[in-house]
Amino acid sequence: MKNFVLKFRILSNKRGVWVYDINKSKETHGEFHHLYAKLRRYPQKFVEYTRMSITSFDLLLLNVRHKITKETTGWRRPIAPEERLIICLRYLATGASFRSLAFTFRMGKSTIGGIVVEACRVIWNELQPTYMPSSTQPHLQDVINQFFIRWNFPNCFGAIDGKHCKINCPANTGSTYFNYKKHFSIVLQAIADADYKFIVIEVGGAGRQSDGGTFQYSTTYQLLESGNFNVPQDSYIPKTLIKVPNVLVGNEAYPLKSYLMRPYPRNNLTPEKTAFNYRLSRARRCVECAFGIFCAKWRILTKNMETNTENACDIIKASCLLHNFVRVLDGFNVVDFVNIRGGSTRSQSHIIRRNNNPTVAAKEIRQKFTDYFKDFPINNNG
Repeated sequence: MKNFVLKFRILSNKRGVWVYDINKSKETHGEFHHLYAKLRRYPQKFVEYTRMSITSFDLLLLNVRHKITKETTGWRRPIAPEERLIICLRYLATGASFRSLAFTFRMGKSTIGGIVVEACRVIWNELQPTYMPSSTQPHLQDVINQFFIRWNFPNCFGAIDGKHCKINCPANTGSTYFNYKKHFSIVLQAIADADYKFIVIEVGGAGRQSDGGTFQYSTTYQLLESGNFNVPQDSYIPKTLIKVPNVLVGNEAYPLKSYLMRPYPRNNLTPEKTAFNYRLSRARRCVECAFGIFCAKWRILTKNMETNTENACDIIKASCLLHNFVRVLDGFNVVDFVNIRGGSTRSQSHIIRRNNNPTVAAKEIRQKFTDYFKDFPINNNG
């Protein structure tokens, strides 16, 4: 028995040295050290690798460097901020596991996980005030103008929808996070503008909730209900004497409110109601396309996040912010266009009907939009 234990310890020590030797060669064989400098000589390859231009990467690094730089100690040289940021972006871009990245970057799995989560938190804290600032009336008025110019939907300050993001089952939660797609998830609720950028996001809703249920538990709902969302005052629809509130647009899962328009039920549709549904769907497509672009660029949103819910929320928030960051700095590209033309990436089959009992005022507001769309039709190819 003693011989067996001794042999086991010897083998364990050899295995430890073997792993250590792999990581020890990080600066010669690690992915960052043999690829990063070369990629900077090929701008398009750099975009494919990091999902952003070299200029955008350098600006991002400039904003976060002071928070992710570690002090040199007598024991070892710290991981450079450039490498830390690259590791984070590769995780978000590919959805690769921490273990896979640990092998390619030649460092420990827990080190990779720590780098990713820390970088995501820093990205959110440092960039959020610029690339997803708190909504103000001037900002929302600009969104309203763009929705009318681009999508022919007046008085609209955003399109709202939700997306399920896969996670491991949190401990002691039962079926709370188990969704209709038969996997565990947390919900990302987002409001998008007319240019597919996110105005407001909330992350962390339990997967078992519908989009409408998530909305009614959200801070956004509370602010809208209390009149504290900074929505501009009611205004006339352009070229008319019809005065209506400024509204969000959502799908059938959302309640009909004075500040939130949803489609008419699909049964017994009149031509006027059909026209309203078309125009609303056209505007609402902005958030669906935002999710499509978002998930195509940051593939972690299509994979199972191997971390706790708190860290998963930080990862999702940083990804949303990077979505805006890249769209502002790098603009529009062919890949984005394909994703937009492809439409929604989400199943619309799971709609939970709720007894929302819309108010008379909400119905009257929807009717005013319906009358306007009847009098001011657009080409269906628009």
